[in-house]
Formats: sequence, structure tokens, C-alpha cells
Amino acid sequence: MSDAIRPITLDEVRAARTRIAGTVTRTPLVRLELGDGFPDIRLKLENLQPINSFKLRGAANAVALLTDAERKRGVWTISAGNAGQGVAYAARKAGVSCTVVVIETAHVAKIERMKALGATLVLVPCPVAWKALEERAYPGIKGSFVHPFDDHNFIAGNATVGLEILEDAPDVAVVVAALGGGGLITGAGSAIRALRPDVKILCAEPATAAPMSLSLERGSPQAFPDWQASFVDGAGGKSVFPRMWERMQGLIDGSIVVTLEETKRAIRLMAEKTRVIAEGAGALPVAAALTGKAGQGPIVAIVSGGNIDLDKFAEFIT
Repeated sequence: MSDAIRPITLDEVRAARTRIAGTVTRTPLVRLELGDGFPDIRLKLENLQPINSFKLRGAANAVALLTDAERKRGVWTISAGNAGQGVAYAARKAGVSCTVVVIETAHVAKIERMKALGATLVLVPCPVAWKALEERAYPGIKGSFVHPFDDHNFIAGNATVGLEILEDAPDVAVVVAALGGGGLITGAGSAIRALRPDVKILCAEPATAAPMSLSLERGSPQAFPDWQASFVDGAGGKSVFPRMWERMQGLIDGSIVVTLEETKRAIRLMAEKTRVIAEGAGALPVAAALTGKAGQGPIVAIVSGGNIDLDKFAEFIT
């Protein structure tokens, strides 16, 4: 049963920040030095979280708010890797068992890290995982389900990144975040809208999987007709969930769609200029900012994660 959708309040975000302080890292915000003629881009380095992804924020808050009875049943989630790591990490810290239904196209590095965190893994095709997300159930798996994005407490945890952005970049004009399920941009957007309603909030999507761009164009949640799997496995879903569409109303000002080549160039640029390792989804906001469609800034690009196979990373930067 899904909870009724309601706004994330600033009090909830501040409470989440206190609650997860002992688990997550307050990540740095650094300038991407590109010289004259380029936008003013700053990087919010969520790739430096203990699991190398922002997902730990939401997972830590969601697991912390489970009742004792819910914890005793164990937790489970559905993931392409980062949410699974977040829930597994938080569960291990809380002494709770964890199962992850994993999309079988997830990178080996993410699968191995979930195993290392003690999670039991069940690999399934993407359509099966997407169906389980909608139904919040998977045959044979019991326990307390932690939705990887459509969960109020998970989103409130994610929202703590918005507080940090405004503290470290008080002059920010635009915030760009990759969009997969929508939990990051809904969370960050909720905090930023509450404190700085003038800041523009944009999502970034790969051209191979851009359902939000299509949904904004048509004014309703859409499935992306020509969806393709790619190395950008942490963003770009097959569709926009209707519940997440409802959550995002009033929070998103637009979507910037970038090519896979532009994303690869952003990965390389961050490695060259700041020695940052970003996965595909983490590089999307930088690629979007470099198109010029987000303006001249200051732009904060949320580098949502750095869980990329190092051989693949080496291929992109050489």
C-alpha cells in the first residue's frame, strides 16, 4: 500500500539531516574551472559518500524511521545498484537483513559492492523490476519494502543535499540533477524551493532515455518509446511514475537532454579538471550545463554518484 503523497517540509528535511549525520558525509562543493566563455559550474560531489552515491542519504533516513517490528522483518528494495547499496549500508549499520532485487544490466562493480555490504541479491530483467516497483512486491520476498525513490522518508533524506548546496553556494542561480526515478530532484527541489524559490531547478536526462522531457512537453507522465540501455544506468528510466510526476509538480523548471557522447566528455572533463570519478548519471548534470541551456550560472551540478567500472572509466578518459 502506497502512502498518500504530501509535500516534504523543511522541518522534515532538517530533522533528517540530524538523524543521518552519523552515517552520511557532508560532501564538498567545488568549482569546475573552465576559463572564459564557459558557464560558472560548481560540482556537488555526492560521489564521495561512503557508497559513492547520494542514495545513502535517503536510505539512511528511511531505515532509521522504520519501527522495531519492521526492522525485525528485514528490509528489501529494487535497484540498478546505488539505492541497493544505500539500503544495504544503512541496514547493515542498523543490524537488519537486506535483500535487493537487482536489474540484471547493473554494472558488475555495483553488484559486487552490494554483496560486500551483506545484501542478498535477486537479479531480474528491467521490465520485471519496473513492474515490481509499481506493485511494491516481488514473489518470494518478504520484509519491509524501502522504495528507492517513491518514499516520503527516502526523499526527505535526499533533500538534505539541497540544504548543503544553499549553504555552500548562496549565489546559486540554477541546480541541475540527473533524473532516474525522481527521488533526488524531488528531495533537493523541495529544500531549495522552501528556502530559495528563485533558484531554477532542472533535470538532466540521456537522449536514450528521456521520459521526463517528453512528460513535460505533453503535460502528463509518459513512457519513453525508444528507451535504450546504456552506461548511464543510474538515470533515464523507461517512464515517469505517475506518483513521482505528482510529487515533482512545482519543483522542476525543465529538462535538458544530452547525448551519450556529451556525457562521456563530461566524465573526462571532470577527471581532467578536478580529478573526480563520476558515473554516467553523475556526469549528466555537467553535460547539461555545458550545453549552455542552463544559462551562465552560477550552476550547481549534483554529481550524484561515482560507481562506474574502472575499466569503462579508463576507456572514457583515454
